[in-house]
Amino acid sequence: MPYLVLIRHGENEYTRRGRMAGRLPGVHLNEHGRQQAQELAEALRGAPVRAVYSSPLERAIETARPIAKALGLPVQRAAGLMETDVGDWEGHSIRRLALTKNWRVFQQNPSRARHPGGESLMEAQARVVSTLEGIGAKHKRGDLVACVFHADPIKMAVAHFIGLPLDHLPRIACDTGSVTLLAVGSTSARLLWLNQRPPFNFGSTQSKR
Repeated sequence: MPYLVLIRHGENEYTRRGRMAGRLPGVHLNEHGRQQAQELAEALRGAPVRAVYSSPLERAIETARPIAKALGLPVQRAAGLMETDVGDWEGHSIRRLALTKNWRVFQQNPSRARHPGGESLMEAQARVVSTLEGIGAKHKRGDLVACVFHADPIKMAVAHFIGLPLDHLPRIACDTGSVTLLAVGSTSARLLWLNQRPPFNFGSTQSKR
């Protein structure tokens, strides 16, 4: 399988203000988020990336477009990279949600947690991993494949591929405009970068192709 370049979308007003956007439509990058997307595009320009995939949500597409343009590639939408379905939590303040029992379950036992009216983290993880494995199967060993999506799905993918229990998910960082790099094979996987900001050097990956 290829190297999976997992990119979190840029900042928007929901992330800036600490609110749960979930799958709400019309959540666009703010000025800082657009700057982050452009910085990612410049940092990845000339990198041997073979394809760019994106969650269909606006904030991910708006991050993926300048990256794809810099690389001379189209943006391919992948529904399986969609943000976690947070159900009744959509639009709510994280500060207020943190006072609820359900939120404490998410922090202490993510493997048992389900968003009220939405997905469990185990369901979301299975969806994202299946999508990434499907994407990987379309590309050659050693290819770099960019996937632009969301924080929790990226962290779930990392946890799966490196064998980290889902209950340790809160220990993984994934900031807006960051890149996480996984080398995924049929029998093993390695986490090469986590939560990195531009500039990037893919030379070490290419030397192992």
